[in-house]
Amino acid sequence: MKKIILSLALLAAMSVTFVACDSKETSDSGTTEETAGLADGTMNVDLAASNVNWEGTMVGMYSHSGDVKLTDGSVVVTDGKIAGGNFTVDLNTINPTDENYDAAKEQTPAKLVGHLSSDDFFAVEKHPMATFEITGSDGSTVMGNLTVRGKTNPEEVKNVEIVEADGKVTMTGDLTFDRTKYDVSFKHPMQDMVVSNDVAMKLKLVANK
Repeated sequence: MKKIILSLALLAAMSVTFVACDSKETSDSGTTEETAGLADGTMNVDLAASNVNWEGTMVGMYSHSGDVKLTDGSVVVTDGKIAGGNFTVDLNTINPTDENYDAAKEQTPAKLVGHLSSDDFFAVEKHPMATFEITGSDGSTVMGNLTVRGKTNPEEVKNVEIVEADGKVTMTGDLTFDRTKYDVSFKHPMQDMVVSNDVAMKLKLVANK
């Protein structure tokens, strides 16, 4: 298994672009295996194996978390470094996975999805897709453009790591964005119930080599 911890110019353009540097890993047999850069070419993202997890927080009270599905994605590798590609998230697939609900108070996963899909939040009917496109990288941080609700802002994917195993390449990273920059500006009517502006996402992209 090859584990590539990005360290120079990590992803350089994908809706996830990563730059992988050489590393060494000791195998079970005790031998040391040299890890070269990724093979040049275009890798298509395995949509079934990839996922995007999200978390939103009611400050000081509770959080909701879940996942959304990808509709497409690819990674372009040039000179052993990820240099292009993109991925798209279908906001129609918002799926809560936490247990912070109370049916007696009409707090249900279905009601949460309905609210997140409304104009208060992501206006999914008008803007069903969110996209991310990378513009450069620095160490284990990838810079790119995130588009949500028709608004585009530069964002960073941090703690990027790439692992090669069993003919697949797995790329992971963390993306946190301020929802208000995308007109996702809902405020709770009760002053003591503040919805955090930060939406945290954990990205896992799996591609066939």
